[in-house]
Amino acid sequence: MPRTPEIGIALALALGVLAAPLPAQAQRPAKVPRAGIIVPTASPLNQHLIEAFRQGLRELGYIEGQNIAMEFPYGTERLPQLVEELINLKVDIIISVGPPVTRAAKKAGSSIPIVMIAGSGDPVAEALIASLARPGGTLTGLTAVPLELYFDKRLELLKETVPKISRVAVLWDQSMRPIGTRPLEPAGASLKIQLRELEVRSPSELEGAFKSIAREGAGAVLILESPMLFTYRTRLAELALKGRLPAISVFREFAEAGGLMTYGPSLIDQWRRAATYVDKILRGAKPADLPVEQPTRFELVINLKTANALGLTIPRSILIRADQVIQ
Repeated sequence: MPRTPEIGIALALALGVLAAPLPAQAQRPAKVPRAGIIVPTASPLNQHLIEAFRQGLRELGYIEGQNIAMEFPYGTERLPQLVEELINLKVDIIISVGPPVTRAAKKAGSSIPIVMIAGSGDPVAEALIASLARPGGTLTGLTAVPLELYFDKRLELLKETVPKISRVAVLWDQSMRPIGTRPLEPAGASLKIQLRELEVRSPSELEGAFKSIAREGAGAVLILESPMLFTYRTRLAELALKGRLPAISVFREFAEAGGLMTYGPSLIDQWRRAATYVDKILRGAKPADLPVEQPTRFELVINLKTANALGLTIPRSILIRADQVIQ
Protein backbone atom coordinates (compact mmCIF):
# COMPACT_ATOMS: atom_id res chain seq x y z
CA MET A 1 0.00 0.00 0.00
CA PRO A 2 1.60 3.37 -0.99
CA ARG A 3 2.54 5.78 1.84
CA THR A 4 0.40 8.90 1.83
CA PRO A 5 1.96 12.33 2.53
CA GLU A 6 0.04 12.50 5.80
CA ILE A 7 1.54 9.21 7.04
CA GLY A 8 5.06 10.36 6.07
CA ILE A 9 4.65 13.61 7.97
CA ALA A 10 3.32 11.80 11.06
CA LEU A 11 6.21 9.33 10.98
CA ALA A 12 8.77 12.14 10.69
CA LEU A 13 7.21 13.95 13.63
CA ALA A 14 7.27 10.79 15.74
CA LEU A 15 10.88 10.11 14.94
CA GLY A 16 11.69 13.73 15.69
CA VAL A 17 10.10 13.46 19.11
CA LEU A 18 12.05 10.29 19.88
CA ALA A 19 15.34 11.86 18.77
CA ALA A 20 14.79 15.16 20.57
CA PRO A 21 16.85 15.74 23.70
CA LEU A 22 15.18 15.35 27.05
CA PRO A 23 14.03 18.56 28.73
CA ALA A 24 16.70 20.23 30.86
CA GLN A 25 14.81 19.47 34.05
CA ALA A 26 14.89 15.75 33.26
CA GLN A 27 18.71 15.65 32.93
CA ARG A 28 20.73 14.91 36.05
CA PRO A 29 23.25 17.73 36.64
CA ALA A 30 26.89 16.71 37.03
CA LYS A 31 28.01 16.74 40.66
CA VAL A 32 30.47 19.52 41.40
CA PRO A 33 33.14 18.22 43.80
CA ARG A 34 33.69 20.23 46.95
CA ALA A 35 37.08 20.70 48.63
CA GLY A 36 37.57 21.97 52.17
CA ILE A 37 40.85 23.79 52.80
CA ILE A 38 41.64 24.37 56.48
CA VAL A 39 44.09 27.26 56.74
CA PRO A 40 45.47 28.50 60.06
CA THR A 41 44.65 32.14 59.35
CA ALA A 42 42.78 34.26 56.83
CA SER A 43 45.57 36.88 56.81
CA PRO A 44 45.92 38.69 53.45
CA LEU A 45 49.67 38.06 53.82
CA ASN A 46 49.05 34.39 53.04
CA GLN A 47 46.67 34.79 50.11
CA HIS A 48 49.49 34.25 47.61
CA LEU A 49 49.66 30.63 48.78
CA ILE A 50 45.95 30.05 48.23
CA GLU A 51 46.31 31.65 44.81
CA ALA A 52 49.16 29.23 44.03
CA PHE A 53 46.78 26.36 44.86
CA ARG A 54 44.07 27.84 42.65
CA GLN A 55 46.60 28.28 39.85
CA GLY A 56 47.62 24.64 40.18
CA LEU A 57 43.96 23.65 39.88
CA ARG A 58 43.41 25.90 36.85
CA GLU A 59 46.35 24.27 35.09
CA LEU A 60 44.55 20.95 35.56
CA GLY A 61 41.25 22.27 34.24
CA TYR A 62 39.46 23.16 37.50
CA ILE A 63 37.75 26.54 37.78
CA GLU A 64 36.40 27.50 41.19
CA GLY A 65 32.66 28.05 41.04
CA GLN A 66 32.31 26.06 37.81
CA ASN A 67 33.62 22.52 38.18
CA ILE A 68 34.93 22.67 41.74
CA ALA A 69 33.70 24.35 44.91
CA MET A 70 35.91 25.28 47.84
CA GLU A 71 35.32 25.98 51.52
CA PHE A 72 37.94 27.91 53.50
CA PRO A 73 37.39 27.56 57.26
CA TYR A 74 40.28 28.94 59.32
CA GLY A 75 41.48 29.31 62.89
CA THR A 76 43.81 27.01 64.83
CA GLU A 77 41.99 27.66 68.11
CA ARG A 78 39.09 25.37 67.15
CA LEU A 79 40.55 22.80 64.80
CA PRO A 80 38.40 19.81 65.81
CA GLN A 81 35.24 21.84 65.18
CA LEU A 82 36.48 23.01 61.77
CA VAL A 83 37.19 19.44 60.70
CA GLU A 84 33.78 18.34 61.96
CA GLU A 85 32.10 21.14 60.02
CA LEU A 86 33.71 19.98 56.78
CA ILE A 87 32.74 16.39 57.47
CA ASN A 88 29.12 17.47 58.04
CA LEU A 89 29.22 19.44 54.78
CA LYS A 90 30.14 16.16 53.08
CA VAL A 91 33.11 17.63 51.23
CA ASP A 92 34.83 15.29 48.80
CA ILE A 93 38.33 16.09 49.97
CA ILE A 94 40.06 17.95 52.83
CA ILE A 95 43.30 19.91 52.38
CA SER A 96 45.12 20.35 55.70
CA VAL A 97 47.76 23.05 56.04
CA GLY A 98 50.47 22.54 58.65
CA PRO A 99 51.07 19.85 61.30
CA PRO A 100 48.36 20.85 63.84
CA VAL A 101 45.66 20.90 61.14
CA THR A 102 46.84 17.60 59.68
CA ARG A 103 46.82 15.92 63.09
CA ALA A 104 43.28 17.17 63.78
CA ALA A 105 42.01 16.03 60.37
CA LYS A 106 43.56 12.60 60.79
CA LYS A 107 42.28 12.24 64.35
CA ALA A 108 38.68 12.84 63.23
CA GLY A 109 38.72 9.34 61.73
CA SER A 110 36.61 10.27 58.71
CA SER A 111 36.74 8.34 55.43
CA ILE A 112 37.13 11.62 53.50
CA PRO A 113 40.51 11.81 51.69
CA ILE A 114 43.01 14.26 53.19
CA VAL A 115 45.80 16.03 51.28
CA MET A 116 48.35 17.63 53.59
CA ILE A 117 50.52 20.64 52.75
CA ALA A 118 53.69 20.80 54.91
CA GLY A 119 51.71 18.43 57.08
CA SER A 120 54.48 16.98 59.24
CA GLY A 121 58.24 16.73 59.27
CA ASP A 122 58.02 12.99 59.88
CA PRO A 123 54.49 11.66 59.28
CA VAL A 124 55.64 8.05 59.65
CA ALA A 125 57.09 8.65 63.14
CA GLU A 126 53.89 10.47 64.10
CA ALA A 127 51.88 7.44 62.93
CA LEU A 128 49.96 9.60 60.46
CA ILE A 129 50.87 7.29 57.57
CA ALA A 130 52.31 3.79 57.20
CA SER A 131 55.14 4.79 54.84
CA LEU A 132 56.02 7.52 52.37
CA ALA A 133 55.72 5.18 49.39
CA ARG A 134 52.40 3.65 50.45
CA PRO A 135 50.79 5.86 53.08
CA GLY A 136 47.70 3.70 53.59
CA GLY A 137 44.50 5.11 55.06
CA THR A 138 43.04 8.42 53.95
CA LEU A 139 46.05 10.76 54.23
CA THR A 140 48.62 11.69 51.60
CA GLY A 141 50.23 14.87 50.26
CA LEU A 142 53.38 16.84 50.98
CA THR A 143 55.48 16.83 54.12
CA ALA A 144 57.36 19.58 55.88
CA VAL A 145 61.10 19.19 56.34
CA PRO A 146 62.22 17.38 59.50
CA LEU A 147 63.50 20.25 61.62
CA GLU A 148 66.65 18.47 62.74
CA LEU A 149 67.64 17.75 59.13
CA TYR A 150 68.39 21.34 58.09
CA PHE A 151 68.64 23.11 61.42
CA ASP A 152 72.43 22.75 61.36
CA LYS A 153 72.52 24.30 57.87
CA ARG A 154 70.78 27.42 59.12
CA LEU A 155 73.11 27.63 62.12
CA GLU A 156 76.08 27.31 59.77
CA LEU A 157 74.79 30.20 57.68
CA LEU A 158 74.49 32.38 60.79
CA LYS A 159 77.98 31.39 61.97
CA GLU A 160 79.45 32.07 58.54
CA THR A 161 77.78 35.48 58.45
CA VAL A 162 78.61 36.43 62.05
CA PRO A 163 81.68 34.33 62.98
CA LYS A 164 81.87 35.67 66.54
CA ILE A 165 78.43 34.57 67.67
CA SER A 166 78.44 32.07 70.52
CA ARG A 167 74.79 32.22 71.56
CA VAL A 168 71.73 31.93 69.32
CA ALA A 169 68.12 32.31 70.40
CA VAL A 170 65.73 29.75 68.92
CA LEU A 171 62.18 31.10 68.68
CA TRP A 172 59.51 28.45 68.36
CA ASP A 173 55.74 28.01 68.50
CA GLN A 174 54.63 25.67 71.29
CA SER A 175 51.80 24.26 69.15
CA MET A 176 54.37 22.97 66.66
CA ARG A 177 56.99 21.45 68.94
CA PRO A 178 55.57 20.33 72.26
CA ILE A 179 58.82 18.45 73.01
CA GLY A 180 60.90 21.62 72.85
CA THR A 181 64.23 22.09 71.08
CA ARG A 182 66.36 19.46 72.83
CA PRO A 183 66.87 17.46 69.61
CA LEU A 184 68.59 20.53 68.14
CA GLU A 185 71.32 20.81 70.75
CA PRO A 186 73.88 18.55 68.99
CA ALA A 187 73.90 20.91 66.00
CA GLY A 188 74.68 23.84 68.28
CA ALA A 189 77.41 21.94 70.11
CA SER A 190 79.18 21.04 66.87
CA LEU A 191 79.45 24.75 66.00
CA LYS A 192 80.24 25.78 69.61
CA ILE A 193 77.00 27.72 69.78
CA GLN A 194 74.85 27.78 72.88
CA LEU A 195 71.14 27.63 72.08
CA ARG A 196 68.66 29.64 74.09
CA GLU A 197 65.13 28.44 73.36
CA LEU A 198 62.16 30.78 73.60
CA GLU A 199 58.64 29.42 73.37
CA VAL A 200 55.67 31.54 72.31
CA ARG A 201 52.00 30.64 72.19
CA SER A 202 50.46 33.74 70.60
CA PRO A 203 51.44 36.88 68.66
CA SER A 204 51.07 38.94 71.83
CA GLU A 205 54.16 37.21 73.25
CA LEU A 206 56.53 38.09 70.39
CA GLU A 207 57.72 41.45 71.73
CA GLY A 208 58.37 39.98 75.17
CA ALA A 209 60.34 37.15 73.58
CA PHE A 210 62.68 39.58 71.86
CA LYS A 211 63.18 41.46 75.10
CA SER A 212 64.23 38.16 76.66
CA ILE A 213 66.62 37.56 73.77
CA ALA A 214 68.25 40.93 74.44
CA ARG A 215 68.59 40.17 78.17
CA GLU A 216 70.19 36.81 77.40
CA GLY A 217 72.79 38.44 75.17
CA ALA A 218 72.10 36.28 72.11
CA GLY A 219 73.99 37.33 69.00
CA ALA A 220 71.38 36.11 66.51
CA VAL A 221 67.95 34.51 66.33
CA LEU A 222 66.76 31.44 64.45
CA ILE A 223 62.99 31.37 63.89
CA LEU A 224 61.43 27.95 63.47
CA GLU A 225 58.55 27.48 61.08
CA SER A 226 54.91 27.56 62.17
CA PRO A 227 51.71 28.99 60.67
CA MET A 228 51.54 31.66 63.38
CA LEU A 229 55.18 32.77 63.05
CA PHE A 230 54.89 32.70 59.26
CA THR A 231 51.84 34.98 59.36
CA TYR A 232 53.60 37.46 61.67
CA ARG A 233 56.86 37.43 59.70
CA THR A 234 56.85 41.19 59.12
CA ARG A 235 56.56 41.86 62.86
CA LEU A 236 59.34 39.37 63.56
CA ALA A 237 61.61 41.06 61.02
CA GLU A 238 60.91 44.44 62.60
CA LEU A 239 61.66 43.17 66.10
CA ALA A 240 64.88 41.52 64.95
CA LEU A 241 66.07 44.71 63.24
CA LYS A 242 65.11 46.81 66.25
CA GLY A 243 67.15 44.50 68.47
CA ARG A 244 70.10 44.56 66.01
CA LEU A 245 69.80 40.79 65.63
CA PRO A 246 70.67 38.84 62.49
CA ALA A 247 67.67 36.56 61.96
CA ILE A 248 67.23 33.49 59.81
CA SER A 249 64.08 31.50 59.15
CA VAL A 250 62.79 28.86 56.75
CA PHE A 251 60.60 30.33 54.03
CA ARG A 252 61.60 33.05 51.58
CA GLU A 253 58.65 35.20 52.61
CA PHE A 254 60.51 36.07 55.85
CA ALA A 255 63.44 37.56 53.92
CA GLU A 256 61.00 39.36 51.64
CA ALA A 257 59.36 40.83 54.77
CA GLY A 258 62.70 42.21 56.00
CA GLY A 259 64.41 39.27 57.71
CA LEU A 260 68.13 38.81 57.06
CA MET A 261 68.01 35.41 55.34
CA THR A 262 66.05 32.21 54.82
CA TYR A 263 66.89 28.66 53.86
CA GLY A 264 64.20 26.10 53.13
CA PRO A 265 61.70 24.71 50.64
CA SER A 266 59.25 26.76 48.62
CA LEU A 267 55.77 26.94 50.12
CA ILE A 268 54.37 28.20 46.83
CA ASP A 269 55.63 25.04 45.12
CA GLN A 270 54.01 22.89 47.80
CA TRP A 271 50.62 24.59 47.45
CA ARG A 272 50.75 24.28 43.67
CA ARG A 273 51.78 20.62 43.88
CA ALA A 274 48.88 19.88 46.24
CA ALA A 275 46.52 20.54 43.35
CA THR A 276 47.87 17.45 41.54
CA TYR A 277 46.87 15.27 44.51
CA VAL A 278 43.38 16.77 44.51
CA ASP A 279 43.06 16.04 40.79
CA LYS A 280 44.18 12.42 41.13
CA ILE A 281 41.85 11.73 44.05
CA LEU A 282 38.85 13.33 42.35
CA ARG A 283 39.59 11.13 39.34
CA GLY A 284 39.38 8.01 41.50
CA ALA A 285 42.85 7.45 42.95
CA LYS A 286 43.03 6.31 46.57
CA PRO A 287 45.12 8.35 49.04
CA ALA A 288 46.49 5.07 50.39
CA ASP A 289 48.23 4.45 47.04
CA LEU A 290 49.59 7.97 46.38
CA PRO A 291 53.19 8.36 47.63
CA VAL A 292 53.81 11.23 50.03
CA GLU A 293 56.26 13.81 48.66
CA GLN A 294 59.10 15.39 50.61
CA PRO A 295 60.60 18.75 49.61
CA THR A 296 63.54 18.32 47.26
CA ARG A 297 64.28 21.90 46.23
CA PHE A 298 65.64 24.39 48.77
CA GLU A 299 66.32 28.06 48.29
CA LEU A 300 68.63 30.49 50.03
CA VAL A 301 67.39 34.09 50.06
CA ILE A 302 69.45 37.02 51.39
CA ASN A 303 68.15 40.50 52.19
CA LEU A 304 71.09 42.85 51.59
CA LYS A 305 69.09 45.89 52.65
CA THR A 306 68.65 44.35 56.09
CA ALA A 307 72.30 43.30 56.20
CA ASN A 308 73.35 46.91 55.54
CA ALA A 309 70.99 48.17 58.24
CA LEU A 310 72.60 45.74 60.69
CA GLY A 311 76.10 46.75 59.60
CA LEU A 312 76.84 43.25 58.31
CA THR A 313 78.82 42.22 55.27
CA ILE A 314 77.46 39.02 53.79
CA PRO A 315 80.40 36.80 52.82
CA ARG A 316 80.85 36.20 49.11
CA SER A 317 80.79 32.45 49.85
CA ILE A 318 77.13 32.87 50.84
CA LEU A 319 76.14 35.37 48.17
CA ILE A 320 77.26 33.11 45.32
CA ARG A 321 75.10 30.30 46.72
CA ALA A 322 71.99 32.45 47.11
CA ASP A 323 68.99 31.80 44.90
CA GLN A 324 67.88 35.39 45.38
CA VAL A 325 69.52 38.51 46.79
CA ILE A 326 67.10 41.25 47.79
CA GLN A 327 68.72 44.66 47.28
